[in-house]
Formats: sequence, structure tokens, C-alpha cells
Amino acid sequence: MSRIAVIDDQEDVRRALGEMLDAYGYDVALFDAAEAFLAAAAQDGFGCVISDVRMPGMDGISLVRRLAAHGSSPAVILISGQADVPMAVAAMKAGAADFIEKPVNDVLLIAAINRALARSARTAPGSDVSADMLARFARLTKRETEVFDLVADGHTSPSIAQRLSISARTVETYRAQIMEKLQLTSVAALVRLAIRLGRVNT
Repeated sequence: MSRIAVIDDQEDVRRALGEMLDAYGYDVALFDAAEAFLAAAAQDGFGCVISDVRMPGMDGISLVRRLAAHGSSPAVILISGQADVPMAVAAMKAGAADFIEKPVNDVLLIAAINRALARSARTAPGSDVSADMLARFARLTKRETEVFDLVADGHTSPSIAQRLSISARTVETYRAQIMEKLQLTSVAALVRLAIRLGRVNT
């Protein structure tokens, strides 16, 4: 099984994630900083990286960009205790495989790791989107599609409301409808889909 790197400056979080992943049978290495991981990554093969977003020195999003700049690199799952829509969108656009809020749900994290390890090389926009998902996306109304694109671009509900001249509560209703129609469970999943559909400039 591919090796997993856990990067978090908080020792208790780092240890807890390491113990949980070890219990699931993963080969895990723990790092207290992105810089420490980068120093080790040259000689150790990692299939997936789990990193906190906010850390002293290099943050999680900068780590994603640093790895992406070197071409072939392990998938990075970012975690954060202070998540918001712009942060999640920035993470996904930078190339993160997933974005999960703390406290980390074990089931969600394991599912994200398995997706990351199974992910093949990036292909042309839309080519890895199922016909079922394309059909569901096609059923969005014009206004729902507008809201979808604005959420994927990092806009908050108040910002979207101002742009579309509707109330923030109405935006939230549209967002709920979009998530239900597309069977998505998070903003990260929405942004990942938007990227695969070629609707977001990464």
C-alpha cells in the first residue's frame, strides 16, 4: 500500500491521525512542517499527503502549489479547523485532491485517501465525468448554473447575492438545490466537479 504523509504542526492532531491511519493498515510517516516533508520526500515515495492548511512557515496551499510545480507528485488532501468557501476553492484550484474540515471524520478521510490513491493522471476536461453526472448537471436551471459557477469561483453567498441581485437566503436555497441535484456533499466536491467539467480556470 502506498505510503501516507501526515503534516500538522499540532502534535496531538498529528499523532491522532497517524494512529487512526495505522489502524486502517496504512504505512504512515508524520511531519511537523511542510519543509520537513519536502526534505524527506526526495528519498521516500509517498502516494498521498494529508496536510493542515494553516501552519507556521509554508502553509498547506503553498505546499500543493510547490508539489504541482514539480510535475508528478503525490495527491494532497488538505484539512483545516477554520475552513471557509474561499479557502476550500483556493485549495482545490491549487490542485488539492480534497479539502476536509476538522475535526476530521475518519470515514470521509479514508474515502478521500482511497480516491486520491486511485486517481489516474489528469485528462481532458469532462472526459472523466460520468454520463450520469453530466445528465444531472444538464438538469440545473440557468440560475442554478450561475450559482454553481460563482460558488466554484470562490464567492460566498452574500457576494453571490449582490452579483445576482437576490437575497443571501435565496442563494442558500439555490446552493442546497444544486447539491441535492448533483448529489454532492461539500464545496470541495463541487469545485472538483467544476474543474473536471472545465468550468474553472486552475
